[in-house]
Parts: sequence; C-alpha cells; structure tokens
Amino acid sequence: MGAAAGQRRGQFMDGEDERSFFAEEQLAPAGKAGTKPHYHGHRDRLRQRFAEAGSAALLDYEILELFLFRSIPRADTKGPAKALLERFGSLPEVFGAPERLLQEVDGIGASAARDIKIAAALAQRMLKADLRNRQLLTSWSQVIEYCTAVMAHEDREQFRVLFLDKKNQLIADEVQQTGTVDHTPVYPRELVRRALELAATAVILVHNHPSGDPTPSRADIDMTKTIVDTAKPLGITVHDHIIIGKKSHVSFKGLQLI
Repeated sequence: MGAAAGQRRGQFMDGEDERSFFAEEQLAPAGKAGTKPHYHGHRDRLRQRFAEAGSAALLDYEILELFLFRSIPRADTKGPAKALLERFGSLPEVFGAPERLLQEVDGIGASAARDIKIAAALAQRMLKADLRNRQLLTSWSQVIEYCTAVMAHEDREQFRVLFLDKKNQLIADEVQQTGTVDHTPVYPRELVRRALELAATAVILVHNHPSGDPTPSRADIDMTKTIVDTAKPLGITVHDHIIIGKKSHVSFKGLQLI
C-alpha cells in the first residue's frame, strides 16, 4: 500500500465513507484474478467459532473484529480492533468513546465510528428498558450498570436525575445539565420543580467525573445538601447521589453523606 493510502486509512474527509476507500483498495488484490483476499478465510473461521461456541469462545478483540466486519467489509479488521482496545483500554471504553476520538484510530473512519456509537446506544436502551417497572432500590446493581454505561466515558460532566414514583419505580431519566470536564451547574429549585411536574416522590441524583476518580468534592457535598433541604419540605426524598467514575462509583448514602 502506498504512503498516501496509508495516511488515509486512519483519517477520512468529512462525508467520506471508509467502506468505499477499502473497496477501492481491495478490489484488485495481488495474485490470480478472482482470488479472495487473505482475510476472507479468517472472517469465515471467526464467524464459525462464534456460531458454534458463542461469545465466550472469543477474546475481546475478536468480538470487536466480528462487529467491524460489516462496517469495514473489504479489509482486515484485526488491526483496527486491537488498536481500538490499545487506545481506549477495554470494550466498554471503546463503545463509550466519542466519535471524534474513535476516528483517530488507524483504520476507523466516520462510518465505523458511527456504527460503534449506534451499538452503544442500543446497549444503553436495553439497560434502561430493564429498569422500567422495577423497584429501583431493590435493583441497585442494574441502576449502577445503567448509569455506568451511559455516563462513565463521557468527556464532560453530566448531571442526571432518575425521577421515581411512590413505589420507587422509574418515571423519567433526564440529564438536567451538561458542564465542563470538572464542573456542572446544578439548580436545585429547577430540579424540584421538574420533580413536581412529573409527580415524582423521590429522586436519585447521578453525575460523572471525567477524571475517572469518583471521590466527591466539597462542592458535590454542599450541592447535594442544598437539594435535599430544598426537596424535603415538598415531600420529595433524595434516595442517593451517585458519582460515576471510569472504573468505579461512589454512593453518598454508602458514605453516610445523605
């Protein structure tokens, strides 16, 4: 492959689809006419292993390879899959990464990056659907799993509120504010007003720390106390405030801060 093609493999112009680039690159493989490129046999073997033994038989990079087959139909996907894991560290971090950062990885263009984010959105919707009609206080591990999936890898702080009814079932899940890398403005009166609009009797507060460290700051603690004090006279209970880091979380209730 020429130097120009090598440079283009990882960086595509706006609106350019890496599928067409790889198609052009691979349409005339070296050797006898009609010979399949080397990766075809590998793809068939990987698909067969998945069909026969399921995902447990595949390593993380192989699952990612398998996923990328449709996004990158005419090139070997092992290199991009391994590069994604090397860059971001794990499958959850790959699927949580912003599109612009995914496209910085060699072999990943706009189309593949968008497909990764679509898959991430589907997974998040499935987790959220599983919370519906559940008593959230007895489904705590699922609450944490959902919040981690949707917030742990965001590069800016988000302040999310889970609004609950009198049975502690989910009424609504809303991002109230999005801030900077280390700060999100929160307006307790607006939060309480929204809870009253939804006829919520309780809330769970959630925000992320893009730094990865979920340790609450003094501002986090003071803000939570203000929300509790504002909500309580109106019959709205703050069950917990959860801070989501990249690999762990902190519960204010667990720390006896609520």
